[in-house]
Amino acid sequence: MKQRTIKNNISFSGVGIHTGAKTNMTLKPAKANSGIRFIRVDLEGNPVIKADVDNVFSTERSTGLKQGNAEINTVEHILAAIVGAEIDNIIIEVDNIEIPILDGSAKDFSDAISTSGTTELNAKRKFFEIKRKITFTDETTGTTLFATPADEYQIDVEIDYNSQTLGVQNANLNTISDFNSEFASSRTFCFLHELELLLSNNLIKGGDVNNAIVIVEDKISEEKLSSLATTFKKTDIKVGEDGILNNLKLRHKNEPARHKLLDIIGDLALLGVPIKGKITATKPGHKNNTEFAKYLKDIMKEDIKKTAPEIDFNTPPMYDKEKIKSILPHRDPFLFIDEIRELGEDYIIGTKSVTADEDYFRGHFPGEPVMPGVLQLETMAQAGGVLILSTVENPEDYLTFFMKIDNAKFKRKVVPGDTLVFRLNLISPIRRGLCHMHGKGFVDGKLAVEGDLLAQIALKK
Repeated sequence: MKQRTIKNNISFSGVGIHTGAKTNMTLKPAKANSGIRFIRVDLEGNPVIKADVDNVFSTERSTGLKQGNAEINTVEHILAAIVGAEIDNIIIEVDNIEIPILDGSAKDFSDAISTSGTTELNAKRKFFEIKRKITFTDETTGTTLFATPADEYQIDVEIDYNSQTLGVQNANLNTISDFNSEFASSRTFCFLHELELLLSNNLIKGGDVNNAIVIVEDKISEEKLSSLATTFKKTDIKVGEDGILNNLKLRHKNEPARHKLLDIIGDLALLGVPIKGKITATKPGHKNNTEFAKYLKDIMKEDIKKTAPEIDFNTPPMYDKEKIKSILPHRDPFLFIDEIRELGEDYIIGTKSVTADEDYFRGHFPGEPVMPGVLQLETMAQAGGVLILSTVENPEDYLTFFMKIDNAKFKRKVVPGDTLVFRLNLISPIRRGLCHMHGKGFVDGKLAVEGDLLAQIALKK
C-alpha cells in the first residue's frame, strides 16, 4: 500500500468541550513521511505540534498534546477520523487551544474526509506489525490492553463502570474500513455525578446535552433538572426510561462502548504509524491508552533498529545523486552516497551501490576488492549530512564535519555488487548545528556496519 493524504482542504468551526473556546480548523494535504501535525496558526511563528505520543501532556477526560510552548487539546476524535480514513500524512491548522467537539463524535470529521476523498503518495505505507502478544496492565484501574498478531487492524473493547444503567458493554471492530459507518458517529458520554463535578469546577464550558450522552443512575429532583436546563440554555431537560438525560436517542445500543473504541483508535494514532494487529482492551481510558502507545512505540523503535529498511528500487528515490549535490558539499571522487530514499524529522534512509570501478578497489585489495570500513562510515555519515542539512535554509552554504565516531562495528565484508542500505536515527535532537546519530548499514537484509556519529555543520568561509 502507498501512503495517503487528503485531496483538498477541509474546514470546521466549533467550540471545545472543556474550554468553550471557538476554534476554526482546516485540514490540509501533506507530503509523504511527514505524519500528522497540528499547527497553531494563532500563535507567533505558527508552532507545529506533532501527533506523537511523546508530546502527550494531559489525559484528564481527553488527550492533550504539547510541543515547546504550544498545546492542542481533545485531539482524539479528529485523529480517529484520520486513522479511519487510512490517512498517513495531514496538516491540521487550528486557531485556538482545543479541537471543536461538534456533536461529540468523529462523524462530521469522517464524513467530510470521505466526501473530499484521499490521494495516493509516492511512498510505501509503513505499519507497526504485531508479531507477538504484548500486554499492558494498570492494577489500580483494572485496565488491561494487549496486542496480538492479526492480518489487519482490529479492536475489541469491554467497558464496565459498575453501573446498572450502563451495564457491561462490548464493541468490536474487525476492519478499519468499518470505522466511518459503524463507529465514527458514537458520541462521548459521562455520568451525571461527573457532569455536576465538572460544572462545579468550571469545566466543560462547551458541553451540551446534545453533544454528550449523560447517564443518570439515581432519581433526580425537578430542581436539579431545572438547574441543568438553565446551565445548558434549554427550556426542558428530562431523564428518559433508558436513564439518558434529555431523552437523547442513542445511535447504537452500545454507543458508549463504541465511543471508547473510537478513543482507542485516536489515542493509538499517536504511535505515528498504522497498526497491523488486534488490540483487546478492558476498561480503557485516555491515560492508559497513551501509556500503552508509549510502550508500543518503545518496542517498535527497538524492532526498527534490528531490521533492514525495505527498499523498492523500482520506484524513483526521494533524492538522486544530482539532488544530493545540491545539499552536500562533497564531490567526486569523495561523494559516495547515491540515493536518499526516506527523510523524516529524526531519521534518514539512503543507499550506496558498490561497483567494481570505484578507484579505491585498485589498492584495497588487488585480486580481492573489499570496501574499506572507513569509507562505509563515511558513506553513512554523508547520509547523516543530508539529514542535518535538511534542517537549515540554503544548505549549499554549509560544510559538514565529523567530530566523533563511537562504537563502530563491521559485521561482514562489503564487495562490488553489494548495495548498502543505511538508516540513521537521531540519538538526541539537533542543536546548535550538532547532530548525534546512530547508523546502521545493511547488505541483503543483514547488518554490515554500525556506529554512533557526531557531526557538525558550519557556514563556508
